[in-house]
Amino acid sequence: MWGNSFKYNFPTFVLSRIEVAEMENNTDNKDENKVIAGNRGCCVVDTLSDNYSVNQSRCCKSNSFNWLSEFGDPGQEEKEQFVEIRFKNGRKDFFLSPPGLHLKENEIVTVEISPGHDIGIVALTGSLVQQQMKRKNFDSARAEIRKVYRHSRLSDIEKWMSAVSQEKEALFGTRRIAGELGLDMKVNDVEYMGDKTKAIFYFTASERVDFRQLIRRLADEFKVRVEMRQIGVRQEAAKLGGIGSCGRELCCASHMCTFKSVSTNSARTQQLSLNPQKLAGQCGKLKCCLNYELDDYLDALAEFPDNKTVLRTKKGSAYHQKSDIFQKLMWFAYADDANSMMALPVDKVKKVIGMNQKNKLPADLEAFALQTEQKSTESVTGADDFASYI
Repeated sequence: MWGNSFKYNFPTFVLSRIEVAEMENNTDNKDENKVIAGNRGCCVVDTLSDNYSVNQSRCCKSNSFNWLSEFGDPGQEEKEQFVEIRFKNGRKDFFLSPPGLHLKENEIVTVEISPGHDIGIVALTGSLVQQQMKRKNFDSARAEIRKVYRHSRLSDIEKWMSAVSQEKEALFGTRRIAGELGLDMKVNDVEYMGDKTKAIFYFTASERVDFRQLIRRLADEFKVRVEMRQIGVRQEAAKLGGIGSCGRELCCASHMCTFKSVSTNSARTQQLSLNPQKLAGQCGKLKCCLNYELDDYLDALAEFPDNKTVLRTKKGSAYHQKSDIFQKLMWFAYADDANSMMALPVDKVKKVIGMNQKNKLPADLEAFALQTEQKSTESVTGADDFASYI
């Protein structure tokens, strides 16, 4: 049944059969099995259907689209080549595949760790791996190179699934032990290695924590080698998940694997109110989505004159008040009447600037304005609080 005919689809087929057996033997733990499969990027099969196939690539944020998959080098299979392997949640790394080991994306493989071995899923193969390594600044000459051992055997996958099933119990047990020791830390996640000899405990803490006694307690409790790994609040939100203010699943939990710095300049560029309650996400930091449209705003603002430009007319000097990026309008007001604003198209503003450079003064700006507006006298609240908040 487990012959060589399943060489390439073997890992996916075995995983689906194991999940089906677990669900049929223990229907009470059906939800738990979904968690086991989901946090590794694998789908849970429907036991009511006759189709036991598992499409692993459709529900994992760590997948990479290989747009060079049809342009592979046939001779490359006979050489050592790097492949990208994904593990739990967003953890990914590069491994060296030995010659003759033909790997396909979404296959389950056994890889080297020090010491022991782990089980991962192939995320990317082929020529695109080199580009991925450059993007992530992975230097193969300096980094520790680990190898892919083989396609995972049935015994490897059974041990792996057994280890994964213990993670939930280890998570709650670690939180209990940390509370007994009075440690000011929050344990977010536990990741077991495929050989069940090591576990990584992810935690967040506001201050430095002495967890030496905790490590001894965990090693005695779970009979594994313990590695404590501190993560930031953004990574914590990605692991815990949730629903954002937009009504959708958190970006960091659904599709984001890397985090870029977000500053208040992103909000100012998009002319957003500096309100900490609206700009901060569930992690307490500025929302990552503030960077999504930032480049479009910067490109649009490149056509606008400098905001510090003063338009000189015979009626008086006018100063910039605000801009409408979508309609390409700039609002100006005279120095002696700051509450009455006029909307000028960008091309008209540039025309007045050109006249001023030639020492020509138009009679007034009303001739160039599309509309006028009375400026509100209400002050913006929360800006000073937000500056200290971030």
